[in-house]
Amino acid sequence: MIEIRIHGRGGQGSVTMSELIAAAAFYSGKFSQGFPFFGVERRGAPVSAFVRLADKFIRLRSQIYEPDYIIIQDASLIGSVDVFAGAKTGAVVLLNTKKEIDKKIIPKGVRLKTINATGLALEIIGRPIVNTILLGAFAGLTGLIKLEAVERVIRERFRGEMAEKNVAAARKGYEVINNN
Repeated sequence: MIEIRIHGRGGQGSVTMSELIAAAAFYSGKFSQGFPFFGVERRGAPVSAFVRLADKFIRLRSQIYEPDYIIIQDASLIGSVDVFAGAKTGAVVLLNTKKEIDKKIIPKGVRLKTINATGLALEIIGRPIVNTILLGAFAGLTGLIKLEAVERVIRERFRGEMAEKNVAAARKGYEVINNN
């Protein structure tokens, strides 16, 4: 079983991203779960969401405490939220940032991949909503979900021009992470 934890802020699409990853995994032939964890937080407050992927039915229903992958939508969460908590040795962190990250903050045995998802989202979508950029980047980085499945779930979730902008965003995330 593969476990993914997503960190973001309210309004950034963390919950939507967990649902899209889970649906894309289903369309890629896997069993999946996608679910949020938040209380009464408002826009801008830290939010976590979780995804599990497996080749067989998933019975586990708890939060994810030892993730294989961590997706961080907002680098400003580092230091205010323990985004690396429980990361397994060999875990991969996908971080939205354009800045150089001090490698000392990354736990030993954890690999960091960065992408300027905010810049790409502003360029493609016109708003700093990074979830579909990171969704495409996750697909490209891991190979766990197919790009075609990502495009399908985006078109099911959004309509018209917004769907096509988000598909373009996911494709760009996929391309950029594979050329990094």
